[in-house]
Parts: sequence; structure tokens; C-alpha cells
Amino acid sequence: MTGAGESWLRDGLDGVAGVESVLWVRGVDYVGGWRSARESADRLNRALLGAGFELSAVRAVASADESGRGVVRVTGWPETADRLAALLEALTDHDGCAW
Repeated sequence: MTGAGESWLRDGLDGVAGVESVLWVRGVDYVGGWRSARESADRLNRALLGAGFELSAVRAVASADESGRGVVRVTGWPETADRLAALLEALTDHDGCAW
């Protein structure tokens, strides 16, 4: 799920410092964790696109932690994060639950 090319990967939303700089440990399945996270990130990115968000402003990013577990982070510009938060808040009831 990359949208219109790969340029969005380097548009300033790479604020996950240190994740890629972790030393890899032999025998840890980082790829399996990343694949799982990538599927979830792709699904979330499709939902963001469907809700009218631009992936250049907010997106889900897949990675793996030091133990190989998949991790999905949402990264974006503050004003877009506020818009996403408002959308999610509108879906919740007064007790903070969407269902």
C-alpha cells in the first residue's frame, strides 16, 4: 500500500527514530513480525484513504521490535492527527466506547 509511488516514504513523516537502528539478533524472525504488521498497516492505510485522509499527511507504518514482534505506528502531521482524533471521538459514545 504505497499510494502513488514511493516518494511518500520520505516526506518528513519518518519520525520513528531509532527503530531501524536496533541491532538485529541472529535467530529472531523480524521478517515474520514485519509481515504481520505490514498487513495491518495496509488495512489501516486503506481505511484512512477511504475516510478521506491523504497518506502524505497521516499513515500507518509497519516495523518489528527488538524481539521480532510486529509493530504498527501511526505517524502524521499534528493537524491531521487532530482530525483523525475528532473522527474517532465522533464514533464513541459518552463512555468512550465505540460499541
